[in-house]
Amino acid sequence: MEQTKKQGSLAGFLLPSIIGIFLFMIPIQYNGSWTVVVKIIADLISQCIGDFLPILCVIIVTVSAILGLASLRTPTFITSYPIIHSTFSTTAVWAIIRLVGAVFIWLTYLGIDAEDGNEGILHMITCGDAGGFVLGDLLSILVVIFLLAGLLLPLLLDFGLLEFIGALLTKVMRPLFTIPGRAAVDCITSWIGDGTLGVMLTANQYESGYYSKREAAIIATTFSAVSITFSIVVLAQVGLMEYFGAYYLLICLIGVACALLLPRIPPLSFKKDEYLVPGKAMGETLPKGYTSSIQYGLALARQRVGEHQGAAQFLESSFKNAAGMWFGVLPVVMCIGTLALVLANNTTIFEVLGMPFLPLLQFLDVPEAAEASKTMIVGFTDMFTPSILAASTITSPMTRFIVAVISVTQLIYLSEVGGLILGSKIPVSLPELFLLFLERTFISLLIAAPFAHWIFS
Repeated sequence: MEQTKKQGSLAGFLLPSIIGIFLFMIPIQYNGSWTVVVKIIADLISQCIGDFLPILCVIIVTVSAILGLASLRTPTFITSYPIIHSTFSTTAVWAIIRLVGAVFIWLTYLGIDAEDGNEGILHMITCGDAGGFVLGDLLSILVVIFLLAGLLLPLLLDFGLLEFIGALLTKVMRPLFTIPGRAAVDCITSWIGDGTLGVMLTANQYESGYYSKREAAIIATTFSAVSITFSIVVLAQVGLMEYFGAYYLLICLIGVACALLLPRIPPLSFKKDEYLVPGKAMGETLPKGYTSSIQYGLALARQRVGEHQGAAQFLESSFKNAAGMWFGVLPVVMCIGTLALVLANNTTIFEVLGMPFLPLLQFLDVPEAAEASKTMIVGFTDMFTPSILAASTITSPMTRFIVAVISVTQLIYLSEVGGLILGSKIPVSLPELFLLFLERTFISLLIAAPFAHWIFS
């Protein structure tokens, strides 16, 4: 009887975990490019209902703004239902951000003053390079990915996979990166799938009590790596696909360097090991009675499966994840992403902010250093913007290569990953995100420029 129970719990761990790994982590070739199954499904859904997606985003952001404002008075129809309460309850600041996001999305969807040749603040907000880009190119993609990821992420989260990976890798991840071994799943999910998936997974684990404030901040800002797919798009934008092998190896090297250094310096080193839900985090040593990490990991996985309450818990977790991303994150991306692009398109703020990098670029002997400096800070708004600027203003292949590397390794851009972090409960503020962005840029430049000289010599 006991043996049958063990076999059942082992199957309960293996089957959902294998399905989750296949959906989120295994790269497959589709239509001539490498991607993951979840992204393929999302693209197919987008193709089928693409015309409906913008109005769906408008509805989601509008509902979020209305109920976010209503939650400030804590009405019973919100507080009585846990999923509704966790989705829409917010602070006054975030309620205002949701409201601004709703205003932006309606102006953009209605195309108010968006035609070429118009001038004024409304055109700056709604044009195709600002609100039009965020609604049409970001939110319309994210809304489908968030739904699928929210519904399917419990396959990775709720059936013991993280407990098993955590037991195996704690001896590596903790001394090197000061975080639990289970964080490796976040990184792999981001690296192969999408950085937004990694942030979603991290936020879920933090809110469930498995990561402390410090660990969640480190993982979200250091391990939510840009996916292979996005990296290819960036390099293709600057016309240097023939260097992809060296390019991606360099990105991985810089990613490891940042993961080693950033947790040990402010602001991440100032974060405290405090948990939203005490008592859930795994221990760091092998308990008595276990002879190996594999044995301990399997025991933890079986225990997690045994605690699972079946289909009802799976569906509740799925819809809670999807609702949190839809109503909590999409408005933030619409608001902050649009504002950032308005500043990038219509002011010299990023050019001025990039000037401190000019002496460093000149010291590193980067060709066209003045033009390259303009791309250094603009990546804080959106990952693609630096490569777009480089392709149109920089002629040196080496400099375009450096910009392509930096734009990926900077990692924290407000139009997507940064917006997701700010919209979640992960304890990282906007000033802290900007400081981390600067630190990653500085580290990336010091490594990328010498390697680029060697590659292009």
